[in-house]
Amino acid sequence: MKKRILVLEDDYILAETIEELLELEGYIVSLAYDGEEASILTYENKFDLYIFDINVPEIDGLSLLEALREADDNTPAIFISALVDIETIATAFNVGAKDYIKKPFFPEEILIRVNAKFKQRSNIIKIEHLTYDPKSRIVKEGEKILSMGDVQFCLWEKFINSINRVVDKSILMDCLNQYSSVALRVALNKFKQTTKLKIVNIRGVGYMLEKR
Repeated sequence: MKKRILVLEDDYILAETIEELLELEGYIVSLAYDGEEASILTYENKFDLYIFDINVPEIDGLSLLEALREADDNTPAIFISALVDIETIATAFNVGAKDYIKKPFFPEEILIRVNAKFKQRSNIIKIEHLTYDPKSRIVKEGEKILSMGDVQFCLWEKFINSINRVVDKSILMDCLNQYSSVALRVALNKFKQTTKLKIVNIRGVGYMLEKR
């Protein structure tokens, strides 16, 4: 499936140059020339990557990405900007950027960075109806991010690293605040409700995440 990229850039020539490069590589590109237009596009469409300039009309790129992150939109983002002060760069990463390209740059650099981002994401683990990105530690059901507490996420990591293998009860109990068989059963029931995965009890030994 082709990856969809949203480019926010108010320099029409640069925006169209980036669009042409990315489309020649096989990506589907949407252009926005101000932050308001980009915001509407993110509401109407699902993207695999954002490329945002910072100083754009209406809503600046930093504020837009911050708002998207607050709305639980974790789409990877690359900033492109003529702003090279440390404070701006730090802010860009603090609001959730994965990369920062300083202007001026060779347009081909965008292509190198974009290809690298998608290559990194190829490590995503798929189990039944769920996907897991070990880098971001995000579990998704389709496009919905699963909300897990510390205990459930600990159980998730124990099972995901031992698919179709028995995990000893003592290992699973390390995830609990209260060390008991009853507490473990309660935690596993909640885990199954959240993930809808099949967890099999191997009596007297432990539990197994069974991949159908």
